[in-house]
Amino acid sequence: MEPLFGFLLGLILAVASSAQNNCTCATNKWTVCVKDAPGNCNCTLVGSNHRVDCSTLTSKCLLMKAEMTLLKEKRRWLLDNNGIYNPDCEDSGIFKARQCNQTNACWCVNTAGVRRTEKGDKSLSCGELVRTSSIYIDLKHKKRSSAFDVPDVVNALKHLFESRYKLHPKYIAAVKYSFPFIQIHLDQNAKSRCDVDIADVAYYFEKDIKGDSVFHSHDALTVSVNGDALDIEKIRIYYVDEKPPEFCMRELVAGVSTVVTAAILTAGFGIAALVILRWLWTRKHEKVETKEIGEIKAPSLQLP
Repeated sequence: MEPLFGFLLGLILAVASSAQNNCTCATNKWTVCVKDAPGNCNCTLVGSNHRVDCSTLTSKCLLMKAEMTLLKEKRRWLLDNNGIYNPDCEDSGIFKARQCNQTNACWCVNTAGVRRTEKGDKSLSCGELVRTSSIYIDLKHKKRSSAFDVPDVVNALKHLFESRYKLHPKYIAAVKYSFPFIQIHLDQNAKSRCDVDIADVAYYFEKDIKGDSVFHSHDALTVSVNGDALDIEKIRIYYVDEKPPEFCMRELVAGVSTVVTAAILTAGFGIAALVILRWLWTRKHEKVETKEIGEIKAPSLQLP
């Protein structure tokens, strides 16, 4: 019995030791985590030695860099399409103002990493990283027999952004619902160091909606509205910068299928760009759902 007891004791100790050394980053699945001597769980980003604070959201720049590292390891190469690229990040985790791809084409970005200038070569100068001060998230939920109650949708989404993404409620400017469309307006002209950035929140939310959550838990995002599931089938994000973008309207409209940058510093251009893009997106759904033209009415875009 003694040899058997010794074997079982060794097995228990081995399992316990393995469990003790096992640690994960709840807010970022693209990390490598180990426990140090005092028992603290230290996590670094995949593909780099950048330390990750797992008590909050990881910056969008670092997330994109980790994702591109994994895609390269899987031999899945993605060409730059102004939305997906391997970014250069500052030590703090924010985007560098100038980004370049493997063909040495360069462009300037905002704090959300979205291109806001014409492309140039390595001589392109980006004097500052322009802040994205507002974000509009347009959603469309799946067909159902009746609309949700507006207050229930508003409360459910506000609770989601506050609890899951740790966004302070003061940055949730508005949540509007007009069956089956939803619009969430995030506004953050300035933030304290401890607050999460709305660009990071929007990226986490978009990944959740598309079924590729950044959180370590593999559970799919579920949003309940007064006991009923809110199933989102479409998402579109508009970034509003403190300064106007520096490319022509022709290219802006041509790139409507990608994430688009708009600006409110010059009110005429900013409002026109957002309204045009909103109208194009709505028209696209109306053409697909011709049978529902008489039933569905897209909400108007109201700017602050």
